[in-house]
Amino acid sequence: MTQPPPPGYGQPQWSAPYSHQPYPPQPPTPARRWWQHPALIITALVVFPPGGIALAWLSRWSQAKKIVATVLASLWFLTPFLGDPPKDPKDDAKPKAAATTTPSASPTPSGPPNFVGKNLKEAKAAAYDTGYNAISHDASDDNAGQWDDDNWKVCFQMPADRQVGKKPTLDFGVVRNEAPCPAKDGEKIPWPKMPSVIGMTFEKVSEALKPIGFKGIEPDSAYTDVTLPGAVNDWKVCFQEPEAATELQSPQYKTVRLKLTSPSTACPKTPYTELHPDPDVPSTGDDGTSNSGGSSSTGGSGGSGSVYYKNCTAVRAAGAAPIRRGDPGFGSHLDRDGDGVACE
Repeated sequence: MTQPPPPGYGQPQWSAPYSHQPYPPQPPTPARRWWQHPALIITALVVFPPGGIALAWLSRWSQAKKIVATVLASLWFLTPFLGDPPKDPKDDAKPKAAATTTPSASPTPSGPPNFVGKNLKEAKAAAYDTGYNAISHDASDDNAGQWDDDNWKVCFQMPADRQVGKKPTLDFGVVRNEAPCPAKDGEKIPWPKMPSVIGMTFEKVSEALKPIGFKGIEPDSAYTDVTLPGAVNDWKVCFQEPEAATELQSPQYKTVRLKLTSPSTACPKTPYTELHPDPDVPSTGDDGTSNSGGSSSTGGSGGSGSVYYKNCTAVRAAGAAPIRRGDPGFGSHLDRDGDGVACE
């Protein structure tokens, strides 16, 4: 009688490890889908946390990584909603106490920077750097054009009526650098006026006129036959030019001329007077006799009379224009350019 085969007979026999026989085949690893890519999942967790969490749980990440990603993405997603609670509309309906302003409180700055007091060229550049375009106009009543921005300064600043380009535009009210700003935009420039310095010493006059900013202060003798010494600080003023109360437009281009006399000498009644005039010399006729009669004196002037013109208007009114150096009535106050010919 035939014996049945032993168990396992006819079945392939596997050898021990490190034998020449192969291991049993392993099942193939499924391909990774595009939504399982780590870079995509991380981006989704940051940009859209709910979608990123869903992709994380469909990925091949370990359980621990999925839990950490879920917690972090949830916190990231909920952070904007964890701020202050919404305001109750009833609070807006409640009356609020009126705000009080104390004199010492300063308002919070808002809007464009303040460019008042700056040079116009610099102000326009700074405005552009802070996001503004700028235009300008004469802040005085002259309505002058600004051909060179470097010669003007800003007195007033306001939003422009028209916009230049795509940026908001500022409108600067300006005056020339040497001019004071008017009290209001479009008003007359408050030029300084020449003070009266008659009777003051030259030293005190120099101190008083220094703040005005004249081009110079020129001393001269009040008497034509007196020469000024090297130091005239204690000499007093007899005549002044410009005259008192004269409006001083652009004083930095003007020179003050003062007629002085020594402390011990009185001022003359008129400029260009001699302190020690020559004595009258009577004229003589052909026969050598004296013609001392007043009617026979030359021009009937009484001998040593002097001629003085206050300004070129007076010279022209007298029919003496132009008047040259050496002519009666000629003075440096009439000859502004110093060429020896006045009132041309």
